[in-house]
Amino acid sequence: MIYWQLILTFLKIGLFAFGGGYAVLPLIQRELVVNHRWLTDGEFSRLVSVAEMTPGPIGINSSTFAGYVAGGFWGSLLATLAVCLPSLVILFFLHRMLKRFARREEEISN
Repeated sequence: MIYWQLILTFLKIGLFAFGGGYAVLPLIQRELVVNHRWLTDGEFSRLVSVAEMTPGPIGINSSTFAGYVAGGFWGSLLATLAVCLPSLVILFFLHRMLKRFARREEEISN
């Protein structure tokens, strides 16, 4: 049950993560501390500290840490994949659409 909640929560965070990791921290805080109560305020401040110290994007680092606290190893893996999935899906469809436009443009010019 916790795994599905982690997946859905981080899919939502990943979908609305416009503006980078620092812009999405309030959404992560509201979801993890207020709504689901997986973390306390102190644990969330540690989450931000650890996410800033480790190399990589802060949004992905914070989702990995939060997933680990809430669901162990599998929770961290699922939270990380779920926060990245919306961006990957959007980029995949944009790539396909741009390839289709490029083919049409090529057909028109020939």
